[in-house]
Amino acid sequence: MSPVLAGILQLLALVLALGLSYRPLGDHMARVYSSEKHGRPEKWIYKAIGANPSVEMRWPAYLRAVLAFSAVSVLFLYGLQRLQGSLPGSLGFVSIDPDQAFNTAASFVANTNWQSYYGEQAMGHVVQTGGLAVQNFVSAAVGIAVAVALVRGFARSRTGELGNFWSDLVRGTVRILLPISVVGALVLVACGAIQNFAGIHEVGRFMGGTQQWNGGAVASQEVIKELGTNGGGYFNANSAHPFENPNGLSNLFEIYLILVIPFALTRTFGRMVGSLKQGYAILGTMAVIWLGFTALMMWTEFAHHGPAFEIAGGAMEGKETRFGIGGSSIFAVATTLTSTGAVNSFHSSYTGFGGGITMLGMQLGEVAPGGVGSGLYGMLIMAVIAVFIAGLMVGRTPEYLGKKIGTREIKLAACYILVTPALVLGFTAASFVLDTPANSMTNSGAHGFSEILYAYTSGANNNGSAFAGLNADTQWFNTTIGIAMLLGRFLPMVFVLALAGSLAEQKPVPETAGTLRTAKPLFTGLLAGTIMIVTGLTYFPALALGPLAEGLAA
Repeated sequence: MSPVLAGILQLLALVLALGLSYRPLGDHMARVYSSEKHGRPEKWIYKAIGANPSVEMRWPAYLRAVLAFSAVSVLFLYGLQRLQGSLPGSLGFVSIDPDQAFNTAASFVANTNWQSYYGEQAMGHVVQTGGLAVQNFVSAAVGIAVAVALVRGFARSRTGELGNFWSDLVRGTVRILLPISVVGALVLVACGAIQNFAGIHEVGRFMGGTQQWNGGAVASQEVIKELGTNGGGYFNANSAHPFENPNGLSNLFEIYLILVIPFALTRTFGRMVGSLKQGYAILGTMAVIWLGFTALMMWTEFAHHGPAFEIAGGAMEGKETRFGIGGSSIFAVATTLTSTGAVNSFHSSYTGFGGGITMLGMQLGEVAPGGVGSGLYGMLIMAVIAVFIAGLMVGRTPEYLGKKIGTREIKLAACYILVTPALVLGFTAASFVLDTPANSMTNSGAHGFSEILYAYTSGANNNGSAFAGLNADTQWFNTTIGIAMLLGRFLPMVFVLALAGSLAEQKPVPETAGTLRTAKPLFTGLLAGTIMIVTGLTYFPALALGPLAEGLAA
C-alpha cells in the first residue's frame, strides 16, 4: 500500500469514528449540563469544597469562581513542584527552579501544557499524577464550563444567570472526562502504552553506554492529555515515544481523543439552544477548515521535492516510521487546530509550508474544532463577528439566535479576538530586542524567527507544542511564556462571560424576513471566510518573515 493511500484511509477511518460518536456524546453532554440532579459523589465534592451547586450565578460571580479556582490551582501546583525533593516517589529528582515551576504551573492550569523541561528527567510520580494529571482534568472541565455558560447566554432570556460554575466543573469532570478516560486508558494499555509506578531502571545499552528509563502512570495521563486537549507528555519525546504512543492504532486513537469532544460540543450547543441546525452550521465550519488544513499538510509533506524526499516517499525528517507522513500530518493538524500541543513528530522538521500550517492553525484561534470548550466559545465569538459583518453589508441590525448584536456585544467580541495577537506579536517583538533569543536559538534566519514566533503563538493560544530548535528553559522565556499563557487563557474568558451575561439579559427578537439564516450553508461559508480574514491576516506579516520565506526559499 502506498504511503499516500495509507494516509487517506487513516483520515477516512478517523472521520467515521468521529461521526459515530457525534450524536451520543453530544446529547450526553447536553443532558449533563441541563440536569438539575446531583449524584452522590458530586454531593460529597460540593460538601468538601463548601459550594452550593444550586445557586445560579451572574457573569461576574461565575468569572470570580473561575479565576479563584484557577489561582488556587496555580499556587498548589507551584508549591508541589518546589517541594518535590522532599516528597515520596520523587525518583531522586530535586525541586524545580522557581521560574520553571511558575511556567509549568501556569501552563497546566491554563490548559496549555507547554514544557520547558524533560519530563522523564525532572518530574517524579507525585507531581506527575497528583499535580499535572489532575490539572489535565480540571483545566479541561473549566474550558467546557465557560463554553456552556456562553451557550446558556444565547439560550436564556431576561435573566443574567449563567448557571453554577462549581456544578459545571464537577459534572464535566465526573460525568464526562473521567468515564471516557478510564475506557481510553484501557485501550492504550492494550495497544502497548505503559501504566505503572516503577522507578528508574536499566532497559538496555546504547552506543556502548547504559540506557535508563523510569516508568509511570503513562496511559492514564496520556488519555486525558489528549481528551482534554491539554498536550504535554510524560516523556520528552511526547506522543512520539513508544511508551506513550506505541503503534499506528494507538496513534489514530489518540487523534480521535483530541477531536471527539470539541466536535461533539457543537451538537451539545444545538441541543441547548433548541436548534440542531445551528449546531450543524458550526460543525460544518469546523469540519471544512480542519479537512482543508489536513489536505494541505499531507500535500506539502508528501510532495516535497528533492532526491532524499523522493527516496523516503516524502518529507520524513522528524517523523516516526511507525506513523508515516500520513499519520504524522493528521496528528500535527489535529493538535494545532485544537489547544492540545501533543506531538508525534517534530514540527520544526516539517517543510517550511508545513510548519506554517501548524502555526496558522493556532493563530486562527484554534477553533476548528478547537480546544475542549475553548473551541466552541471561540467559534461562537467569530459567529457574532460574522453576523455583525453581514448586518453591515445589508444595512440591518445584526441578530444571532434571536439576540441583537449591539455595541456592547461587538466590543466584547472585538476585545476577545485582539487579546491573543497582541500577546503573540508583542512578546515576539520584545524577544528580538534582547540577547536571550540569540542564545536560545539553534537556527538563524527565517527558521530561527519561526522558532520564537511559534513559541509565543503556542503559549498565548494555550497550545503547548513547540519548534524543537528553541531552548526555552531560560528565565526570560519561562517568565514571559508563562505570563502569555495565563493572559491568553483567562483574559478571553472575561470577555466571553461578559458577553454571555449581556446576551442572557436580552429578550428574544422574533425572526423576520430580514433575519440572516445562520443555519444555512451560506452562513457556514461566511463564518469560515471571517475566521480566515479577520484572524488569519492579522499574522500574515509575521508569517511572511518566517515560514513563508523559508518555504519559498526551498
